[in-house]
Amino acid sequence: MGKPKAKVLVVEDSPSLARTYTAQLEHSGYETSIADTGAKARAIVQEFDCVLLDLGLPDEDGLDILTDWNAAERPVIVITGNGSINTAVDAMQCGAVDFLVKPFQSERLITTVANAIEKSRLSQIVNTYESKIDRKSFGGFVGDTLEMQAVYQTLESAASSKATAFIIGESGVGKELAARAVHDYSPRAGKPFVALNCGAIPRDLLESELFGHIKGAFTGATSDREGAAARANGGTLFLDEITEMDISLQPKLLRFLQLGSFQKVGGDKTIETDIRIVAATNRTPLECVRLGLLREDLYYRLNVLPIELPPLRDHAGDIAKIASEFLVEYANEEGKNFSEFTNTAIEALQQHDWPGNVRELQNVIRQIVVLNDGPVVQPSMVISLLMDKVSTAGRLLPAATDIEPISSASAGFSNREFELKPLWQIELDAIDDAIARCDGNIQKASRLLDISPSTIYRKRERARGRSSDVA
Repeated sequence: MGKPKAKVLVVEDSPSLARTYTAQLEHSGYETSIADTGAKARAIVQEFDCVLLDLGLPDEDGLDILTDWNAAERPVIVITGNGSINTAVDAMQCGAVDFLVKPFQSERLITTVANAIEKSRLSQIVNTYESKIDRKSFGGFVGDTLEMQAVYQTLESAASSKATAFIIGESGVGKELAARAVHDYSPRAGKPFVALNCGAIPRDLLESELFGHIKGAFTGATSDREGAAARANGGTLFLDEITEMDISLQPKLLRFLQLGSFQKVGGDKTIETDIRIVAATNRTPLECVRLGLLREDLYYRLNVLPIELPPLRDHAGDIAKIASEFLVEYANEEGKNFSEFTNTAIEALQQHDWPGNVRELQNVIRQIVVLNDGPVVQPSMVISLLMDKVSTAGRLLPAATDIEPISSASAGFSNREFELKPLWQIELDAIDDAIARCDGNIQKASRLLDISPSTIYRKRERARGRSSDVA
């Protein structure tokens, strides 16, 4: 299929001139239409890629028409009479991209139209690139690395859908921020956004928090209470740390997702709702399914639109921008005059591993602002805080009396084994041995290994995938 022809609207009240212009344009491959009044032109201008506008129209001044039109949507070339250069200049100031002074040659007409259309096309490409591909921020996120560009595209695509979204990422990467972005850019933006942290609510109260309860449903239920599902009606319900939800409550959540209705705790009335569900976890979902922490059918119901947020160390190129945003924000809050970092201070931030991700960076910048005076953040301000964090993390590690030390031999680190085993296998051996020595407590093992629990889940899942490939 050939490239569609560009369409040009000729706004000219002289029939002979209009026919001349259209004949010349059509001979060069353009589609044309004629409007002999401003009113007719206004009615159909949206359909065209370019406009030839004679300023001397019978029903209104061409400059008034030009002022009302958005020349950025379609290029407008004005046609003026002999000796009307000043008028042409006025037209350019009103948004025209070029002008033609009568009489003009056919070649001049064709070249001017072609240049105007190509310039408009390139401008649209640049605008699309800046708004869709080269964004500096989106929905509260800051950063322009390729990793964040991919996140922005995914969030924007997910926002336009009605399907359930499942956000996966380490603690501190901004999962609730992502959920809010999905809501704010969706057709439900004007409706409620209700967040419920499944890991922060006692298990015996979570059902009531989610669905509400009636008076007398349990001890302490002194009145009817509306749950998150009812409060979010018409909008978005964000279920954070979904893998922490008690396995006995998950069938009720699954039924709610399937039917769009629920009953309050202790009640028998079915309540219908219209809710978009966005869930999140800092664990590896399939590992949670394997461990029996997440029902498989619920996982597939939630994981319709997966959204994975990268840890900060994977887009370290954004650290300077994120830190600068926090610096300005907290300086304003605290009445400080901080405005920038030295290059060395930025380098110190970029060299840190940030196991707590953006939340940890946020905490560090706030401490810098509170504990120091500006206007420039010096390297010593950064390094002292980061060293304190490292030493504090060391003090939080389990003592030798709590956990038996892992010998290099038991972890698979003898010289002979190291030479024979791939690195991922050595890592898996060390992780499995640490978990075994911690009696299956992954949180405790993660502290011993100085990595986050989500890193353990991710490395185990990837390693097992490699093992199955080899097998």
